[in-house]
Amino acid sequence: MALLITDDCINCDVCEPECPNQAISMGPEIYRIDPNRCTECVGHFDEPQCVQVCPVSCIPVDPAQVESRETLWQKYRRLQAQAAQPAPR
Repeated sequence: MALLITDDCINCDVCEPECPNQAISMGPEIYRIDPNRCTECVGHFDEPQCVQVCPVSCIPVDPAQVESRETLWQKYRRLQAQAAQPAPR
C-alpha cells in the first residue's frame, strides 16, 4: 500500500527529506506522495519515516493503492536497480 497525504497537511516540510525513495514532493497546495515510488519504507526502515515525523498525523495508508509487503519489496528492488544504473550520456 502506498501512503497518502491528506488535506490536513500543514506543509511543515518535515516529511519530504525523510523519504528514502524521493516519493514525496510539493503539490499545488500540499505535499503529495507518488504511489509509484512509495514503498512505505520497506527495504529501508521498519516503519514509514514520513508517518513517524508528521506532527499532525495526516499520512494514512491510501486505500486506492493496496499492495502486499512482497509487492512493496519488489518495488523497492526496482527503484534500487534504477538508481544503480549509470546516467545516459
